[in-house]
Amino acid sequence: MLITFKSKAAAEVIMYQEHANRILDLWQKEHQRGVLTAAESAQALATLEKEIQESKEHPASEEIQHDVHAHHNPNHDDQEHEVAEQVSFATRAFPLLEMVRAANKAGHDIVWGV
Repeated sequence: MLITFKSKAAAEVIMYQEHANRILDLWQKEHQRGVLTAAESAQALATLEKEIQESKEHPASEEIQHDVHAHHNPNHDDQEHEVAEQVSFATRAFPLLEMVRAANKAGHDIVWGV
C-alpha cells in the first residue's frame, strides 16, 4: 500500500507504507491518516535527521534487522532467503526529509491519507 504525503510547501511524496511506518512511528503518528502540524515540524525534522544519521552510522544493524524480519513470517516457518535490501533508510527518507524542511521553513502542515 502507498502513502502520499502532501504539503503546500513541496511536491507530494509517495512512499510504500512499510517504509513510511518507520518514520511515522518516530513521530508517534497514526499510519493510515494524519497531520504533522507546522508547530510540530521542527521537532519532527530533528527526530528524522537523528534517525537518518544513526542509520548511516550503523548500516550493518539495519541489514540484520531486515534479514530477521524477512525470515520470520507470521507462522514462523519461512526459512527462504530474500535478496538483501539495497536502498538504505536514509535514501528512502530523503524526499520526506526535504518536504519537512520546506514545510518547517514555510510554516505549512503535512498531511497523509486524506
